[in-house]
Amino acid sequence: MIDTVLDAIGRMAWIDIIDILVVAALIYQVLLLVRGTRGWQMSFGVAALILLYYLTQLLGLQTVGRFLDTFIPYIFFALIVIFQSEIRRGLVQLGQGNFLKRFGPKPVSIRYDEIILAATTLASQRIGALMVIEREIGLRNYIERGIRLDAFLTYDLLVTIFNPSSPLHDGAVIVQEDRIASASCFLPLTLDPYLSKELGTRHRAAMGISRETDALAVVVSEETGKISLAVGRELVRGLDGPRLLKLLKRHLETASQESREGQE
Repeated sequence: MIDTVLDAIGRMAWIDIIDILVVAALIYQVLLLVRGTRGWQMSFGVAALILLYYLTQLLGLQTVGRFLDTFIPYIFFALIVIFQSEIRRGLVQLGQGNFLKRFGPKPVSIRYDEIILAATTLASQRIGALMVIEREIGLRNYIERGIRLDAFLTYDLLVTIFNPSSPLHDGAVIVQEDRIASASCFLPLTLDPYLSKELGTRHRAAMGISRETDALAVVVSEETGKISLAVGRELVRGLDGPRLLKLLKRHLETASQESREGQE
């Protein structure tokens, strides 16, 4: 069998190898486009239907096969409607020449100092804030619901956004690497009945996003001026600058190291 495989590989022309690589690259780009969106979960459903279709053909299940033969052609029209935003974004990126940039290594650059300085400044003035830091699970669905900024992450911009007189102060800021992706984002609230009643909407939103994804959420309480960090099912309260820095480095740098080890 090994000899047969090696013989088949030997007969492959360079054009066949290029053909396979192009198809693999296109599939990879499609997966990147839907990653972190509702389409990511829908794509698993579509893949399951396609797998079921081939299994019915293989096992000779005629009734199920006829049903899928009738149903599957309409899936392609549904996909165009469901993934219209992803398709539009992909075409824009292709036109801007960003297609090949996705193949390079993704930089990991979180500006801890800017986030911590903004949090401590807002806490001293008792100005409420919610800053969400994206990790491996994409937050594109929440980013698109807010006001897109795509601005460089700075202390001044964070403080300006959460100023009570700013139209963007309601909701959360979502940070991607060293950029503020979006502001005024509304997040899912946790329904945990055991959460302290003294915690307000910001804390419940922080717990909601940290439980649904692997994001970190830095919260500044408007009532008490205390800083909290939501990660997973845990809410660490009463933080100062050094403790917040220690926690951010622990969770972000550990996750980054594990991701690199997994790729190796």
